Amino acid sequence: MQYRSLGRTGIKVSPYALGAMMFGAIGNPDHDESVKIIHKALDAGINFIDTADAYSRGESEEIVGKALKGRRDDVVLATKVHLPMSDDPNHRGNSRRWIIAEVENSLRRLGTDHIDLYQIHRPDPETDVEDTLAALTYLVNSGKVRAIGSSTMPAADIVQAQWVAERRGLERFRTEQPPYSILNRGIERDVLPVAQQYGMGTLVWSPLAGGMLTGKYRKGHTSDAHRAKFGFKHLQDERRLDVVEQLIPVAEEAGLPLNHLAMAFAIAHPGVTSAIIGPRTMEHLDSALAGAEVSLSDEILDRIDAVVPPGTDVGRLDAAYDPPAILQPTLRRRPAEQRAAAA
Repeated sequence: MQYRSLGRTGIKVSPYALGAMMFGAIGNPDHDESVKIIHKALDAGINFIDTADAYSRGESEEIVGKALKGRRDDVVLATKVHLPMSDDPNHRGNSRRWIIAEVENSLRRLGTDHIDLYQIHRPDPETDVEDTLAALTYLVNSGKVRAIGSSTMPAADIVQAQWVAERRGLERFRTEQPPYSILNRGIERDVLPVAQQYGMGTLVWSPLAGGMLTGKYRKGHTSDAHRAKFGFKHLQDERRLDVVEQLIPVAEEAGLPLNHLAMAFAIAHPGVTSAIIGPRTMEHLDSALAGAEVSLSDEILDRIDAVVPPGTDVGRLDAAYDPPAILQPTLRRRPAEQRAAAA
């Protein structure tokens, strides 16, 4: 396996990162089987594991910790903080108070004394980014964290965080973890160029577009009930299903399964360091590993561009981040009385 530089950290990682979200109650509750999946991925040359405290409320981290006993030094270990860990309103977010407390919980669950990459799982508009970076800087200086990163940050937020780090003499985000796939190419317009400009590594999530690019979900071939059972609206998006039907002949022309085409596309971008695979079963892992050495020709990449133009999204993932200006109508509408007075 050809390893890549994780931004300018000096750390070398595999083009495939093993995502651990599906290990635990929300995916595969069998700890022994999950450990075997992790071991097989490591034996295949994957040296990058990404998890989060919130995945099955810490269970994923516990499983990863079990799997890494005796192998910790050979793995670049990444986890995340931000999402709720209880009903307590202070057991979430990007505050200094929560980060300093929760890293200890992650270290305990992972069975390690340090985290190679500690990431902010989502932006937190209620917390000053300077406070977040100050807390993360403390963790780096204490030796508990080697590098810090962000996830799903809009390009403007990435730039702001870099400026704050430089002006305040704080550790800066060394990586970004955005969604990226053939169906969701919006980050090609701004996030990826900005990350490249700042020398950030990029590990992209959902390269299979939330399951859409596995070939499992086909227009007219999969029942609405089956698509809806996971509760994801993107599995029922007719626009996305139409594009999948256009991509299948492209994959066939390349002599590839659709999932191999999708993964090869994701790691072909020069701004992408690694793409995260998230197997729930050994079969899922075997399928992903079978395409690890696939490289797409310019002709095939041009065909993909013709179906989904660069920098565009076809629909959206349910887990995608929306900033407050999108979620809150009051932030994009003048008060009714002002609108009426201007009419």
